[in-house]
Amino acid sequence: MVTNITNLGRSGVSDWLIQRVSAVVMALYTLFIVGFLLFSSDLDYATWSGLFAQTWMRIFSLLAFVSIAAHAWVGLWTVTTDYIKPAGIRIAAQSIIILANFVFLVWGIQVVWGA
Repeated sequence: MVTNITNLGRSGVSDWLIQRVSAVVMALYTLFIVGFLLFSSDLDYATWSGLFAQTWMRIFSLLAFVSIAAHAWVGLWTVTTDYIKPAGIRIAAQSIIILANFVFLVWGIQVVWGA
């Protein structure tokens, strides 16, 4: 039986909502990027750089990065709690996932918002 050691007080409804909202944000971001790539006739570094120089695009990218991190965490938390029964191993795996998620999120923010 899996205990609530790593639950952090979340409910199934909040997990469901995080998964759905983050999936919508990621889908919208993907559709925008694909559309931009398809409909930009002269796509070069200046055009790409100009797009990401816009504050709204940086905020949209940040929202997409946070959505990816949240979506990954909920999904991987569910998988680890379903399939890794020993609490110590599960906590270790989830700690590695949290660390990797955090590193990728900070790295993405640095790429988009960095100098």
